[in-house]
Order: sequence, then structure tokens, then C-alpha cells
Amino acid sequence: MTPQPNPQAGAAVRAADRAHVFHSWSAQDLIDPLAVAGAEGSYFWDYDGRRYLDFTSGLVFTNIGYQHPKVVAAIQEQAARMTTFAPAFAVEARSEAARLIAERTPGDLDKIFFTNGGADAIEHAVRMARLHTGRPKVLSAYRSYHGGTQQAINITGDPRRWPSDGAAAGVVHFWAPFLYRSRFYAETEEQETARALEHLETTIAFEGPGTVAAIVLETIPGTAGIMVPPAGYLAGVREICDKYGIVFVLDEVMAGFGRTGEWFAADLFGVVPDLMTFAKGVNSGYVPLGGVAIGPEIAETFARRPYPGGLTYSGHPLACAAAVATINVMAEEGVVENAKRLGAEVVGPALAALAERHPSVGEVRGVGMFWALDLVRNRETREPLVPYNAAGEANAPMAAFGAAAKEHGLWPFVNMNRTHVVPPCNVSEAELKEGFAALDAALSLADEYTVG
Repeated sequence: MTPQPNPQAGAAVRAADRAHVFHSWSAQDLIDPLAVAGAEGSYFWDYDGRRYLDFTSGLVFTNIGYQHPKVVAAIQEQAARMTTFAPAFAVEARSEAARLIAERTPGDLDKIFFTNGGADAIEHAVRMARLHTGRPKVLSAYRSYHGGTQQAINITGDPRRWPSDGAAAGVVHFWAPFLYRSRFYAETEEQETARALEHLETTIAFEGPGTVAAIVLETIPGTAGIMVPPAGYLAGVREICDKYGIVFVLDEVMAGFGRTGEWFAADLFGVVPDLMTFAKGVNSGYVPLGGVAIGPEIAETFARRPYPGGLTYSGHPLACAAAVATINVMAEEGVVENAKRLGAEVVGPALAALAERHPSVGEVRGVGMFWALDLVRNRETREPLVPYNAAGEANAPMAAFGAAAKEHGLWPFVNMNRTHVVPPCNVSEAELKEGFAALDAALSLADEYTVG
């Protein structure tokens, strides 16, 4: 689709937005949202006709890009047939979506509880774990994000938690492994794994093993920095959970459905959790949908005992029809395989080449279509390009980097001192190369802020 400029329409959209829309995570008077006129595939455009290559996949959810015709058609067909129905009934779209998801989840996570998104999936996973174990506490990692609802934001380990954290949610945070910025003075991945597991088990010991219901981890942390866990870590957490009767919850909201070049990131590590949350890529974000995949032990807990939770829109037919179509498209078009192949053969080597050319790139990390560039002021000291949780003038280098990327037609994912490379999983090699050229130009500006 060729963007058709219509500045007058864009001005009207923006005026209505500024008058009435209350935006997430924002000081309302300090933002200036771009008015978007349309989107297709890996691109979107504004009302001035300017087109952007989207290296954010929305909020890392358009895993098959925008406006895939087969998914759009499936939504239209479902709307003509049955727009909605209460969750207590068996509905074809809901049943088929659950079947297709269960076929792809690791191990025996064969029961699917549908939610409206990732945050309420975490809410329900934690509720299930607490009811299953009869224990109150939840352990989660710093450098994590699990959602914006009350329990999920308390489980989160980044600054978005701070304004809502009353220290009364039964959540204890610990350090997960991240060798580049190790909290354990590790020099190798083996040391990082061993010391991180020892730290976790010590935390459990001092909290009281009999009080801990669940450990919640993003399989690969997303917004916090795409830190792929070192070999043996997740398997070690699984062993610790088994040792103390703790429910192991993996959050695959961002990493799932092809993002890592596997259906689920857990498959990269051969680990099966007790509960697994998902959302985003399950239907490429076309209609809100999330869920909890449930293993047999926890499913049995509620076989004769009612589960005290539900949502009016659980398994909404339009959302489930979109999920069925999305999963089928991913299978038919080799989307997961595309993410894996291009991640290994194109993205990884191209980002490594950028790192060689640009002193602002401290580390490249990732897999599939799930990558991060850790930007630094000094490679030797690894000082971040901007301070942790920087704002205003302190964040000027990253703001300048982001603006430069947009000037070159790339919409970047920027968080703290990082830019993430998270395009749709069906992105083409030509589109990737276009994006890397824009990144190359923007990183030249970031280089101006480096020292040493």
C-alpha cells in the first residue's frame, strides 16, 4: 500500500487524541504521539506520507507484521458468524485456539486459561500457584517486566514498579544472571550460572522455602534488555523449584510464538515450567488475547475444586479466531523458521559488524528476531550511554539516537541505554538490511557521546 498524504486528517486525529486520550506510562502534557494513518507488513506511515520500517513490532507483538490478509479475513469471517459469546460455553474458535496452542507448548502444558493480555495472565498464574501450594510469596527477578496490573507490576523488577510498590504484595526480588553486568563478579558464563543459582537458593532459604509459592521469570527478559540466560540456569531453577515444591512460572508474553526462532523460548533450553504465560504474538496483537498454559499437577488441583477467577472476555471468539489464523499462517509460511534462520545468518552477523564500527555499542545479544544493543559511553568500563532510568537532559544521548533513526526511516525500540532489534518474525532480508543502514547512521550520532 502506498501512503497517501492527508495532513488535515492527521491534524484532526492528533487533536482528538490530545483532547481525550490518556496515554500509558506518560506525563500527558509532555508527549506528542505520532498520528498513524496505516500499516502493512513491516511498515507503518503517518498522515504526511512518511513511511517507517518498524523495528519494534508495535510493542513486540506484531510477529507476522501488520494487516496479514489471512488473519484479517479470519476476523471478518468470525465477526459475521459469532462476534462474541460468554466464556462458560464451548465455542469452536476458542476450542481450536486452545488446541493449537497446547500442541506447541513445551511438555505437558495442555490446559489453556485465556485472558485478555499478558498482565492478567501473570495475575492468574500467580493466583493459581498460591492456591495450589497454599503459600503466599512470589520470587521474581530484577531487570524484568511482567505487566501493569497491581500484582504484575509488583512482580516487575524495573522502575515502572516503584510508584505502585507498597511492599505488601508478597513479592521478593532477586538477581538473575547477566554476565555483561554481573552482580556476582563472574568472569565466565559457568561462574555466572553457578553464582546466580546459589544466590537464588540462598534467597529462598532466608525467606523460608515453605512460604514461597512461585518463582516467576521471563524465559528471556524482554523490555529489560533481552538477556539470554546462560547454559544451565533455567534447568537449575527448575531443579530448585522441584526441590522445594515451588511452582515454576515462565513468562513468554514477549518471547513466545516464534520471536526467538522457536515456538517458545523454553524450547531453546529444554525446560518445562509448571505454568507459562503468553499473549502478544499468539495472534500478532490483532485482537487482545493472552493466557496461561497449565501443567497437569496444577490442573488437577482445580479438577474438583472451583478455580476462583475468570474474565468476561476469556477466550473471546474474535481474538481466538485471530489466534487460530495466526498460528496457521506461522506454520504454513515458515515464520518461526524464518526468524531462526535470519537471526543466525543475517541479524547476528550484521549487528556484530555494527558493533565493530561503533564504539557506542558495548554488547550485542539475542536470538531469532529478539536482539539488543547495549550502548555505552566507554567500552572498557561499560558505563551505560545514559544513567539507569535517565530522563530529561540525562537521557539526551538516547533521545538523539532515537530521533536520528526516525530521520532515516526506522522506528526504533529504545529503552534506557539500549536499542532493541525486534522486527516482525516474517521480516525479509532486504528489510533487515534497510533497517541496519538506518541503525548505522543513528549509531554514528551515539558515538559522539562516547569517551575513552
